[in-house]
Amino acid sequence: MTRGGLLRVATAFVAATSLPAIARAERYAVTMSAGAWLRRLGPARYAILREGGTEAPYSSPLDKTFAAGTYRCAGCDQPAFSSATKYHAGEGWPSFWDALPRAVGYQKDYQLIGEVRTEVHCSRCGGHLGHRFHDSPQPTGLRYCIDGLALRFIPTPAHDRGRSSERE
Repeated sequence: MTRGGLLRVATAFVAATSLPAIARAERYAVTMSAGAWLRRLGPARYAILREGGTEAPYSSPLDKTFAAGTYRCAGCDQPAFSSATKYHAGEGWPSFWDALPRAVGYQKDYQLIGEVRTEVHCSRCGGHLGHRFHDSPQPTGLRYCIDGLALRFIPTPAHDRGRSSERE
């Protein structure tokens, strides 16, 4: 390995290991201790929402859910995505071309060596939801690739489907 290559690997490693501390330093409306989050979420959701993990592709039933409704953060129940913006990307995780207004925040994610991704997190509790890419269909050109375990799906009641906008 060249000296430059070694330097790039070391820089990516330092950035990746320091990122969770940076993310935890932000202030959110919903905060808890690590133990309280673990009790609330359980181990699998905790690993994704609080530690930035990901679930196996094609493992979430939400990947194949296309009913009318709202996808909420599994950590704090904040509405995050509407079924009106969901589409099948074929990547193995629920995909959306837009988030609800003020529902999510973003930061650079350096966990993959050689690739900088945009992390998507809940603006209310800071929970890691997934990543945003610039390879979606129009109208936005964005693909929100979101872990199903980071979300809870709430179907729109049948009597409300024709009357209201899903953009909460």
